[in-house]
Amino acid sequence: MPIEPAMPEDIPALLILVNSAFRGESSKKGWTHEADLIIGEARTDEAMLLDMMLEPNAMMLKYRNEAGRIEGCVYLQVKETGLYLGMLTVEPELQNAGIGKKLLTAADAFARKRRCTRIYMSVISVRKDLIAWYERHGYTLTGETAPFAVEAKYGVPSQALEFAIMEKQTPGLYEQDNFFR
Repeated sequence: MPIEPAMPEDIPALLILVNSAFRGESSKKGWTHEADLIIGEARTDEAMLLDMMLEPNAMMLKYRNEAGRIEGCVYLQVKETGLYLGMLTVEPELQNAGIGKKLLTAADAFARKRRCTRIYMSVISVRKDLIAWYERHGYTLTGETAPFAVEAKYGVPSQALEFAIMEKQTPGLYEQDNFFR
């Protein structure tokens, strides 16, 4: 199966993937980058990725190609208010190849397995194309916003930014889910 839980030994590959998809010139090969909004090369570091993997009730999923190379990932954490989805990442040159959709499908299955009736995320509010993509996949803007704060080691915003909160209601548990049994 190409989607499975990421392990600490995957951190070096995930670090390259995430940073190349969100920040710097390499990210501009895709359409979901933040390179024009946040000046810098790093979106994350090894310590952050390890902390995310060790977080209770959380899982980082990875998408691997047939050769075993990681081409996508997503972070999922069960919280009181539902399943938080973050750091959905696809290699820039492979965006629009369906990997993001597969990771969202896996997130839906994970939410149902964990009995979460809501998946939510934060998206930088000026990223209209990305918000529209999530809307096409069942997410809606809640009208809520949150401050955008980033440590200087992860870049410097080129303008004032805030997060828009998006959510999707998940249907009940289904027997046909093949993930996370």
